[in-house]
Amino acid sequence: MSELTAKRTAVKQALHALFLVFRIGSERYALQAIEVAEVLPRLPLKPIAHAPHWVAGVFAWRGAVVPVIDLSALTFGTPAQARTSTRLVLVLYRPDDNAKAQLLGLILEQATDTLRCNPAEFQPYGLDNRQAPYLGPVREDAQGLLQWVRVADLLDERVRALLFPTPPLDLALLGERP
Repeated sequence: MSELTAKRTAVKQALHALFLVFRIGSERYALQAIEVAEVLPRLPLKPIAHAPHWVAGVFAWRGAVVPVIDLSALTFGTPAQARTSTRLVLVLYRPDDNAKAQLLGLILEQATDTLRCNPAEFQPYGLDNRQAPYLGPVREDAQGLLQWVRVADLLDERVRALLFPTPPLDLALLGERP
């Protein structure tokens, strides 16, 4: 292979990104793999009282308590099916570029495939979907449409305050009840 061909191949590879592909019902969705910290099997969760129905609960992971949302319940109101391919995917949630990344768990069905493609292949789908700002552009391939889920847009301010209070709760204050 010539040096020029090697450089062209390197540039072409740089234009491609890796995505984790999953399903909600029969529809395909994707998360950019750079936002994924780890893919785990589905684990038991502790429910959070008075949380929205799509907040599945919390679990302890490597010394941290991680909130988990069920993306199927958030998107279509129906909890993810308990399949052997249903995964608990830890993502790096950062609502804006200035915020520190925090772990957020997502329950995702059939989260077993990856796709490498140019992110520019995803195109707007022509709807102003303010109720689901995390549902990004779509990409067409031989299997149909694939929709990009943007992690940064998953939680509105109210749910973000519930799952990631700022400042974090001070446990010492809980013991100072009159």
